[in-house]
Amino acid sequence: MADNSIFERFCPLVQNFIYANGWQQLRPVQTEAARVLFDTDNNLILSSDTASGKTEAVFFPIITMLEGQVSNSVDVLYIAPLKSLINDQFYRIEGLLADSGIPVTHWHGDVSQSHKRKFIEEPRGVLQITPESLESMLMNRKSDLFRIFGGLKFVIVDEIHTLMSADRGNQVICQLDRLSAFLGFSPRRIGLSATIGDMSSACRWLGGNSGRNTQAPVFADGKNKISLALEHFYIQDQTTSHGENQLESPEKKVMLDAGYEYIYDVSRPKKSLIFSNSREETEFVCATMHQISELRGDDDIYFIHHGNLSASIREEAEEKLKSDEPCVACATVTMELGIDIGRLERVIQVGSPSKVSSFLQRLGRSGRRGAPPEMFMVFREENPLPDTPLPQLIPWDLLRGIAVIQLYIEEKFIEPQYPKRLPLSLLFQQTLSILSSSGELTPKTLAQRVLTLSPFSQVEREDYRELIVDMAKKDFLQMSEDGGLLVGLKGERLTNSFKFYAVFKDSEDYSVKCESEEIGTISSPVPVGDRFALAGRVWEVEELDLARKLIYVKSVPGKMEIEWPGDYGEVHTKILERMLKVLQEDTVYPYLKPNARLRLDAARNVARNTGVDRHMLVSLGGTTKCLFAWLGTRSHATLVRLLKKNAGQLGIRTVEHNGCYYITFKSDRTCDELLHDISTLATSPIDLDSLIGAGEAPTFEKYDPCVPASLLRKAFALDHLRVDEMAKRFGNG
Repeated sequence: MADNSIFERFCPLVQNFIYANGWQQLRPVQTEAARVLFDTDNNLILSSDTASGKTEAVFFPIITMLEGQVSNSVDVLYIAPLKSLINDQFYRIEGLLADSGIPVTHWHGDVSQSHKRKFIEEPRGVLQITPESLESMLMNRKSDLFRIFGGLKFVIVDEIHTLMSADRGNQVICQLDRLSAFLGFSPRRIGLSATIGDMSSACRWLGGNSGRNTQAPVFADGKNKISLALEHFYIQDQTTSHGENQLESPEKKVMLDAGYEYIYDVSRPKKSLIFSNSREETEFVCATMHQISELRGDDDIYFIHHGNLSASIREEAEEKLKSDEPCVACATVTMELGIDIGRLERVIQVGSPSKVSSFLQRLGRSGRRGAPPEMFMVFREENPLPDTPLPQLIPWDLLRGIAVIQLYIEEKFIEPQYPKRLPLSLLFQQTLSILSSSGELTPKTLAQRVLTLSPFSQVEREDYRELIVDMAKKDFLQMSEDGGLLVGLKGERLTNSFKFYAVFKDSEDYSVKCESEEIGTISSPVPVGDRFALAGRVWEVEELDLARKLIYVKSVPGKMEIEWPGDYGEVHTKILERMLKVLQEDTVYPYLKPNARLRLDAARNVARNTGVDRHMLVSLGGTTKCLFAWLGTRSHATLVRLLKKNAGQLGIRTVEHNGCYYITFKSDRTCDELLHDISTLATSPIDLDSLIGAGEAPTFEKYDPCVPASLLRKAFALDHLRVDEMAKRFGNG
């Protein structure tokens, strides 16, 4: 056993577990985690590849440190963003702790009340919980908190990369800060992730008000070899790849759609996950896979997994992936996190992920048990017509896929997290939560308790005073005769609902049932007799129960599209910059398949012939101009607002944009004149508040509609716009 110095410090139970599993040596992640936990009192962030053994890495030393101790409260609090992740880790940890005498309890919305009551009567061992259930506990079980957590030694927060920039993650840090203040001590915090871009920011975020240093050991993961293939198809094209035919039986080809048949061909031979970037696309892909299976006469081995499906359907996909049976699952981000799905051999990505971190998370789902990670990216687009405008001749999604891959290969780049400076929705929620649990507080005491929570460290007291005054005016708060603050009537209506515990937006979904089987949810009711798609199938509505939000359906053949509203992610400026470089360079990327290579060659020819690879501003003919700024989501949004605000001064009109790829407008002026004046504007001092209309109230988060519009405008300027990248781009242009 390599590194005996660490192995010998583990208790006999852990040593026996290692021997029983036939491990020849400890992994670097396990030795380094043990060193920090054994030799310091610091917090710990453990960032390493998916399936690198992070869970065991933290529990080996924790079990050793807890050995022989008799505790009458929870020793380890494990917080995870998904119920499915808790359920999965519950069984992994339960097996690891089976002989230790340390009980493991999971607690979330799907756990029975009898199970929870049993735990409350005798709280011990490891408690696995979601942020929402922990919020409920802090609000409603204040008299039990010390009995439950009085001996708490460790808090483990899993998948912290999904939490750091979100209200939900800052809610977790608020909860830990509140719990530490209540207990009078701060348990050690441990954060787990496979992808962190800015480690120093992550350490500050996790540390919060713990008063402890946070360490993030660096080690080699050992997964350097990866297998990638990118292929492209025109939707109208009925040919397959110009190279090797993936079908073992070409005569079975049904000529349905070249791109989808390629996905079918490369996914079916191996246990695979097919990732899409939205629920509607996942539904359509899965329905198409069912259709191809039926048309070819193959066994249907395709399953589906996303957040709007019933737990039973999601669990069926998870169990099939863990089994030895042939299986392919079509999934969204719900399969991106660290659920153990056994020996997955291949990942297929439909289109490009928006982030390098997402690419790595998805790639890391394959390649377990010693095999290299393997991913196919498949791109489909309309075949351009002769009169297609110039910007639409560029395969933006393919460029983004190449840029994401190259940034990781060349720089090991992962997007940094940007914690919110003015998280108003969370501030509103935590104010009500703290008042609900504590009872009447003076305004000064309330402000002290709320603003000292680390996620609110940059909130100005005057802004908080404005929020409190507005909450009182709207009856979310009320003032007592003694001048104290209490939860008002409207506030009570919020806090009395279980939906209050979640900081993400409520979904007013309708539950879909086929006889006794629960299928999932959709966002709006469908008339009786109409059809819709869900769970990779098509359903016809037989009965509506609008009062109870129930839709009774029967299964019918065919496939349809379905739409959910959603945010598909922020794109970093470095990705846009690398996309430009992809157009400019002559590099032949070895992972491009024949169709993709031809499509990139065509795009490079268009860019060179039109000047898109050299000029930021080009004419599209007549008075129409097109600006290619190569800026990420925030900077691009700032530029669009700057152009619209100064349209008269610039002599431009009809400003339109496509994502963060390009901006078009009309102007009678020359490109050189316009670019000079735009550059002058972009490099001059800019008052971000002036870019936001006086009547605007930009809402993004759950409780934003409850917040004064003036504060929403300030938060939008602070957390959704940025001028530094724009100034740099035009200053160099």
